[in-house]
Amino acid sequence: MLEDLLSTLPTWAWLVVVLISLVWWYNHKPAPPNYPPSPGLSLPLIGHLYLMKKDPRKNFRQWARTLGGAFSLKMGTAPFVVLNKYELIHEAFVKQGDNFSNRSSIDFFATQMPRRLNGVLLSSGPLWKEIRSTSMTILRDLGMGKNILAEKISEVVEVYLQELSHLDGRATNVRNLTNACVANVICSIIFGKMFELTDPLFTKQIQLFQELAAAFSSISVLHFFPVLKNIPGDPFGAKHLSNLLEDIKFHTQMLSTKCVDSQNVENFLNLFLNEIKRNGVQNSRVDEEKLGVVVEDLFAAGTETTSTTLMWAMLYALHYPETQEKIYQEIVDSVGTNRSPTIYDKAKLNYLNAFIMEVQRVTTIVPYSLSHECSQDTTVGGYTIPKGTQVLPNLDFVHNDQQVWGDPGNFRPERFLDDHADVISREELIPFSLGRRVCLGESLAKMELFLFLSALFQRFRLLPADPSNLPPLNGVFGVAVTPLPFDIRMVERNN
Repeated sequence: MLEDLLSTLPTWAWLVVVLISLVWWYNHKPAPPNYPPSPGLSLPLIGHLYLMKKDPRKNFRQWARTLGGAFSLKMGTAPFVVLNKYELIHEAFVKQGDNFSNRSSIDFFATQMPRRLNGVLLSSGPLWKEIRSTSMTILRDLGMGKNILAEKISEVVEVYLQELSHLDGRATNVRNLTNACVANVICSIIFGKMFELTDPLFTKQIQLFQELAAAFSSISVLHFFPVLKNIPGDPFGAKHLSNLLEDIKFHTQMLSTKCVDSQNVENFLNLFLNEIKRNGVQNSRVDEEKLGVVVEDLFAAGTETTSTTLMWAMLYALHYPETQEKIYQEIVDSVGTNRSPTIYDKAKLNYLNAFIMEVQRVTTIVPYSLSHECSQDTTVGGYTIPKGTQVLPNLDFVHNDQQVWGDPGNFRPERFLDDHADVISREELIPFSLGRRVCLGESLAKMELFLFLSALFQRFRLLPADPSNLPPLNGVFGVAVTPLPFDIRMVERNN
């Protein structure tokens, strides 16, 4: 009788039966003991992607609140674990650094654009260790983390202030100018020179990296379904991204050729080339081709995040004008107005430091850092994490954890000051992530933020283009969470 019934089922019904069976099988495969919980039904092929918003921060915050310290996702068919608590991120990336130092071996770049795996951002294993070790040694020799580097930054800051002064208080979007000046800092390190802001090669390079940031956002679905790159018409931007990366490679080579000088070794590029020659091909995993990717990575990472943070700081100063007045008064009292603040003044300007930290906390411009791939079966905080799992640190939730901050929804720099107005270093503030893959330019970025903002607030009062219509504080989710474009008036103070 059952056979007769089954034989009468139409084709569509069979398809339904097969689909239901696949869903049941897919969701009833035994998970490892103590595997982190998931937020709901995982569908075949797409996993939990159907639950995700274009900006996933709201999803991830809600799941972190309901599911606890970690939760699991299927992104397409790839297993992900998201770590929501500072303690778990620290345990994984610091205490178990050997197990969580690799980048993804399955995303779009790993499978379709292997050249990108030769730089400092996306490489793994012995190659990454050699690149990072050599890069860190050279950057320290060039002054990274030392006050000598602050002098180069201060030169760029002075140009920035002069350009802002030429605006005569007119409402202007200063994002491109800010990008260019921040990029000049990293150029002074990589190439040993700064460029005129109108230099066509320099401006083209900045434009290409801005386009790259936008392109990264558009191809996100290809990380989980790379076969879509073959659809005619390039609807997901794979071919555009490939062409863009070729343009960046070409322009980086042109900049490098223009700046390489065998008589001048005081730049990252020449020092790394000398290191390659000193080690010899047989003893090094790094060659000039890989060095090109390293330079591209440093240029991108050294520009986008710092300039974005500066734009957020200006936007919050518009929304909370009392903060910039407090900063200005602190500068007047501790530094005066006859000279620009230097890095030696940093210890005196506690409220400014607190303001910067609060901006980094509330914006969390890289909410999940870059994916780490677990290299062997392990446990974190009692949760099982199998080999091959992609692990994301939920920095956004750490910075908005009510148990840590009390009132995370409020913008309040004072949370980083004690009763004596001294700065409190909160270990839960981790905008640069943690562990061995922590941002290579963390110390540089901190110097830049202090020197740019201290000089900016000392010289200008930041005013909105339209006082009755402040630009919104909600950001656009992408490679970095950026504020929507806005105009601002830089009005010089009468000191």
